[in-house]
Amino acid sequence: MIPEPRVGLALIVRNTLDKKVLLGKRKGAHEPGTWAFPGGHLEYAEEFSQCALRELAEEAGSDIIVRNLKLFAVTNDIFESSHYVTLFMRSDYVSGEPRVMEPDKCERWRWFMWKQLPSDLILPIKNLIKLGYNPFSK
Repeated sequence: MIPEPRVGLALIVRNTLDKKVLLGKRKGAHEPGTWAFPGGHLEYAEEFSQCALRELAEEAGSDIIVRNLKLFAVTNDIFESSHYVTLFMRSDYVSGEPRVMEPDKCERWRWFMWKQLPSDLILPIKNLIKLGYNPFSK
Protein backbone atom coordinates (compact mmCIF):
# COMPACT_ATOMS: atom_id res chain seq x y z
CA MET A 1 0.00 0.00 0.00
CA ILE A 2 1.29 3.45 -0.89
CA PRO A 3 1.33 5.75 2.15
CA GLU A 4 -0.70 8.93 1.93
CA PRO A 5 1.01 12.31 2.25
CA ARG A 6 1.20 13.79 5.73
CA VAL A 7 1.10 17.45 6.73
CA GLY A 8 4.15 18.79 8.51
CA LEU A 9 4.62 22.29 9.85
CA ALA A 10 7.93 24.08 10.37
CA LEU A 11 8.32 27.33 12.28
CA ILE A 12 11.01 29.70 11.08
CA VAL A 13 12.07 31.59 14.20
CA ARG A 14 13.93 34.58 12.82
CA ASN A 15 15.99 37.02 14.84
CA THR A 16 15.53 40.15 12.75
CA LEU A 17 18.35 42.02 14.56
CA ASP A 18 21.02 39.41 13.76
CA LYS A 19 19.41 38.09 10.54
CA LYS A 20 19.63 34.58 12.00
CA VAL A 21 17.24 31.62 12.16
CA LEU A 22 16.95 28.87 14.76
CA LEU A 23 17.81 25.32 13.66
CA GLY A 24 18.00 22.04 15.56
CA LYS A 25 20.36 19.16 14.76
CA ARG A 26 18.09 16.13 14.30
CA LYS A 27 18.44 12.71 15.90
CA GLY A 28 16.17 9.70 15.63
CA ALA A 29 14.59 7.93 12.68
CA HIS A 30 13.68 10.71 10.23
CA GLU A 31 16.76 12.23 8.50
CA PRO A 32 19.11 12.10 11.51
CA GLY A 33 22.12 14.40 11.31
CA THR A 34 20.27 17.11 9.40
CA TRP A 35 19.36 20.59 10.61
CA ALA A 36 15.69 21.59 10.78
CA PHE A 37 13.41 24.32 12.06
CA PRO A 38 11.22 23.52 15.08
CA GLY A 39 8.14 21.71 13.86
CA GLY A 40 6.20 18.51 13.50
CA HIS A 41 2.87 17.09 12.44
CA LEU A 42 -0.29 19.12 12.20
CA GLU A 43 -2.86 17.51 14.50
CA TYR A 44 -6.57 17.06 13.77
CA ALA A 45 -8.53 20.37 13.98
CA GLU A 46 -5.40 22.29 15.00
CA GLU A 47 -4.84 25.82 13.72
CA PHE A 48 -1.49 26.40 12.01
CA SER A 49 -0.33 28.92 14.61
CA GLN A 50 -1.37 26.58 17.45
CA CYS A 51 0.70 23.80 15.92
CA ALA A 52 3.71 26.07 15.46
CA LEU A 53 3.66 27.33 19.05
CA ARG A 54 3.03 23.84 20.46
CA GLU A 55 5.93 22.36 18.53
CA LEU A 56 8.25 25.23 19.48
CA ALA A 57 7.47 24.74 23.18
CA GLU A 58 7.76 20.93 22.97
CA GLU A 59 11.08 21.04 21.16
CA ALA A 60 12.90 24.20 22.29
CA GLY A 61 11.15 25.13 25.55
CA SER A 62 8.21 27.22 26.60
CA ASP A 63 10.36 30.24 27.47
CA ILE A 64 10.98 31.00 23.77
CA ILE A 65 8.70 33.91 22.90
CA VAL A 66 7.82 34.74 19.28
CA ARG A 67 5.33 37.07 17.63
CA ASN A 68 4.00 37.89 14.16
CA LEU A 69 3.30 34.31 13.09
CA LYS A 70 2.45 34.13 9.42
CA LEU A 71 2.03 31.34 6.89
CA PHE A 72 5.06 31.81 4.68
CA ALA A 73 5.49 28.97 2.17
CA VAL A 74 4.55 25.39 1.27
CA THR A 75 6.79 22.66 -0.10
CA ASN A 76 6.05 19.21 -1.52
CA ASP A 77 8.64 16.88 0.04
CA ILE A 78 9.04 13.33 -1.21
CA PHE A 79 11.43 11.32 0.93
CA GLU A 80 12.58 7.78 0.21
CA SER A 81 9.85 6.24 2.38
CA SER A 82 7.38 9.06 3.02
CA HIS A 83 5.69 12.07 1.44
CA TYR A 84 5.04 15.34 3.28
CA VAL A 85 3.41 18.60 2.43
CA THR A 86 5.29 21.04 4.65
CA LEU A 87 3.75 24.31 5.76
CA PHE A 88 6.33 26.93 6.73
CA MET A 89 5.34 29.61 9.17
CA ARG A 90 7.52 32.62 9.87
CA SER A 91 7.84 34.31 13.26
CA ASP A 92 9.88 37.02 14.93
CA TYR A 93 12.00 36.05 17.92
CA VAL A 94 11.33 38.14 21.02
CA SER A 95 13.18 36.42 23.88
CA GLY A 96 14.21 33.18 25.58
CA GLU A 97 16.98 30.66 25.19
CA PRO A 98 16.33 27.48 23.20
CA ARG A 99 16.77 24.27 25.20
CA VAL A 100 16.81 20.67 24.03
CA MET A 101 13.48 19.36 25.33
CA GLU A 102 13.43 16.11 23.32
CA PRO A 103 16.98 14.71 23.56
CA ASP A 104 15.97 11.58 21.64
CA LYS A 105 14.99 13.78 18.65
CA CYS A 106 17.31 16.80 18.82
CA GLU A 107 21.01 17.04 19.63
CA ARG A 108 21.24 20.84 19.97
CA TRP A 109 19.82 24.21 18.89
CA ARG A 110 21.85 26.86 17.11
CA TRP A 111 21.30 30.22 15.40
CA PHE A 112 22.48 30.54 11.78
CA MET A 113 22.66 33.46 9.39
CA TRP A 114 20.29 32.78 6.47
CA LYS A 115 23.10 33.27 3.96
CA GLN A 116 25.34 30.84 5.91
CA LEU A 117 23.12 27.83 6.60
CA PRO A 118 24.79 24.44 7.09
CA SER A 119 24.86 22.14 4.07
CA ASP A 120 23.22 19.21 5.87
CA LEU A 121 19.66 20.57 5.89
CA ILE A 122 16.47 18.51 6.03
CA LEU A 123 14.77 18.08 2.63
CA PRO A 124 11.91 20.59 3.20
CA ILE A 125 14.40 23.40 3.88
CA LYS A 126 16.41 22.44 0.79
CA ASN A 127 13.19 22.60 -1.23
CA LEU A 128 12.28 25.96 0.34
CA ILE A 129 15.64 27.37 -0.73
CA LYS A 130 15.27 25.94 -4.25
CA LEU A 131 11.98 27.84 -4.53
CA GLY A 132 13.85 31.07 -3.74
CA TYR A 133 12.23 31.84 -0.39
CA ASN A 134 14.04 34.07 2.10
CA PRO A 135 12.38 34.58 5.48
CA PHE A 136 13.91 38.05 5.80
CA SER A 137 12.42 39.41 2.58
CA LYS A 138 9.06 41.18 2.74
